[in-house]
Amino acid sequence: MNIEDLDLNGGTFKVNFPYHWIGWLIWVIGLLITLVGFAGAVNDLQALILSAIGLMVMAFSSPGSLEGNLHKIRKGAIDPAELQAKAESSGLSIDNWWMQQTSYVPTTDPNDWILPAPGPTTWDNSNRYGPHGDGSPLPEHPVKVGTPTPATMTLFSVYSITAIICIVVAVASMMSKDEYEGGMIIPLIVAGIGFILSLVGYFRSKMLSQMLDTPTSLVRSAPVGNPELVGQVRPIAEGCLTVVVDGNQNMSVGNMVGYHWTYEQYQCRTVKTDNGTREECSWVTIRSDKGGCPFILHDGTGGIRVNAGSFKRASYGQYLKRWDGAFAQTLGKQIMASAVAGLLGGARVKKHRWTLYGLRLGNPVYVLGQTKPRPTEALQAEGLDGTLGNSIIEVWGNEDAPGVKCTLQRGTELSNLGSSRSGFEYVVVPILLMLSGLGLIGLA
Repeated sequence: MNIEDLDLNGGTFKVNFPYHWIGWLIWVIGLLITLVGFAGAVNDLQALILSAIGLMVMAFSSPGSLEGNLHKIRKGAIDPAELQAKAESSGLSIDNWWMQQTSYVPTTDPNDWILPAPGPTTWDNSNRYGPHGDGSPLPEHPVKVGTPTPATMTLFSVYSITAIICIVVAVASMMSKDEYEGGMIIPLIVAGIGFILSLVGYFRSKMLSQMLDTPTSLVRSAPVGNPELVGQVRPIAEGCLTVVVDGNQNMSVGNMVGYHWTYEQYQCRTVKTDNGTREECSWVTIRSDKGGCPFILHDGTGGIRVNAGSFKRASYGQYLKRWDGAFAQTLGKQIMASAVAGLLGGARVKKHRWTLYGLRLGNPVYVLGQTKPRPTEALQAEGLDGTLGNSIIEVWGNEDAPGVKCTLQRGTELSNLGSSRSGFEYVVVPILLMLSGLGLIGLA
């Protein structure tokens, strides 16, 4: 499939199934749970709660309306040798068998390039702000491929609305029984979950609308103000970062310009119940860090300096790498982690996990920020004479404008919108859940 064959207008309704075996596995598990719930509902309608859980699993395993087709285009457009190299460097690795330490690099990346992009050997580091080659925009730039529009409804809507119906029927059946003494607690919980999801969906819908409605500027003609820019991450003259996760040199990743890492512990506690005791376990974030450095966003027509560390909203998409272990990286850290968890919360630490998100050289990047003139001293330090308009301005992300929320995202506009859901699915579906919960209050 070629990009020219893809209809970027998602339309009103689109059937979308998983495109990766992991997604299919989760989808099938959700389907089995749903069928078990429906079978149990023949004798007890409360079993529909199980069906609702299965339907939500199926819903969240379903990709965006364009994501599957974009994955096919990526596989056909990118050089097979490059795809093979990425495949060999991804997947699960056993770092220390005795310490049960492993690392995992995701085998698929929805935020990566869909169409070919210039490799590092073709970058002109002596003229970072000048055009690349003939100065035409990158193949994946919105001025070439257009702006995709997610389908209004997909199977996500079907699964979610069916799950809401199952919840309403199951809760109504529960509340209609004489022995029910829960009052309005359950309806309020349902309405509360719907309200929270509605708020989250509203803000995500606002960001989606901003991306859809804002025209993308070319770097060579980027104005002072709040332009939307799409391009490739390239280094500034000072270089880039090597991120050392949690201070461990064995967990270092280079060529980074923006990062966010977390260290989590899988803590378990023994809690008392009416029937004795049970063990409750959950992942708890212990430490985290984030940061960034300036980089050049190059869209083929020219480069512009972007101050990544200034953005209040930075989304790096799927994590770059994850390290897991049954023990901390050193004996001292293991003893300290167990002691702190035990003293503060009476917990036992069973697993450790470090996750790195970030933006690297060569990655696609979407930026909506505020462009400002660069200081004269900075221009002189780089030996710039100001003949290129895009070389004398830079992008900041710490000041929003009326109706504009500054944001930095890994991926192009095509990949970000292709994996997004519509405003209907972000907002209307959660509102239906909230209204259903409020409606159930009448049965209390």
